[in-house]
Amino acid sequence: MNPSDNNDVIAIENVRHVYRGNNVALDNINLEVGTGLFGLLGPNGAGKSTLMRIICTLLVPTQGSVTVGGFDVVRQRRKVRTLLGYLPQEFNAWRLHRVGEVLDTLASLSGLEDKNSRKERVFYIIESVGLQDVVDRKVKKLSGGMVRRLGVAQALIHDPGVLIVDEPTVGLDPEERIHFRQLMAKLGQDRIIILSTHIVGDLGAGCNDMALINHGKVEFRGSPLELINRSRGCVFQLSMPREKELELTESLEIVSRDETGREVTIRAVSSKENLPAGSQPVSDPTLEEAYLAFMASEGSNINTSEKEVVS
Repeated sequence: MNPSDNNDVIAIENVRHVYRGNNVALDNINLEVGTGLFGLLGPNGAGKSTLMRIICTLLVPTQGSVTVGGFDVVRQRRKVRTLLGYLPQEFNAWRLHRVGEVLDTLASLSGLEDKNSRKERVFYIIESVGLQDVVDRKVKKLSGGMVRRLGVAQALIHDPGVLIVDEPTVGLDPEERIHFRQLMAKLGQDRIIILSTHIVGDLGAGCNDMALINHGKVEFRGSPLELINRSRGCVFQLSMPREKELELTESLEIVSRDETGREVTIRAVSSKENLPAGSQPVSDPTLEEAYLAFMASEGSNINTSEKEVVS
């Protein structure tokens, strides 16, 4: 493969990875990812982080190949790393340094030796991710959301064409999550972003392409709208007397709950063949509900998001 023929694509072909003890983390993964925000969705332990580490040249796959911009992640690691920015699950280094100092140092290490050019690049990145108000603040004094922004900034400092983001919003409050989703949507307009998460809401409106991975296999590939359309008929509402709630709902995946007097109304998912008597399918399932419905159809009972059931 000639890199010039495939500059804007990550190609994952027949990738399998097995850890010690014959623990299969990835099983024959095939994906091609182009410019834009690509969501890699799946429960904890599905194999997402293993795949991210392989793409980032941090782990050699047991079998198969991955190319980034046409460069092989095993044989051409240095080339791949010049194209990549990586935000791991945990970014908590540089705690005693100021935000501006961190980015200036990393810009220098990435090859920006000219002081004026480096200053311009650091300023541009700080503005892009919304860190201008904390540029002189030490990292240890930043909020969780600001630390994640700094993590994005360090991944972008050398202007990579590919950004890999692993479980980006764990521990963030709802407002910080909104800001992060908006930032990812903006950055995805002119580069490849792979955002790996078990939280459905992380994908946001900027995600038009996604894959669902479970037990090391790609179970779904398509747009969020396609996944939603597949769930129609599996997401429903059901009203019942409060004393009957436990009996009727113990085997269901509840999305929301509303209690009025002695009556309870739930919104839940199930397979089309197992809708409880009296339920009414909803016409507007959400992406989170579509994900829950898909996993229910696969026989999986998983925690797919950090949602709270409203009562």
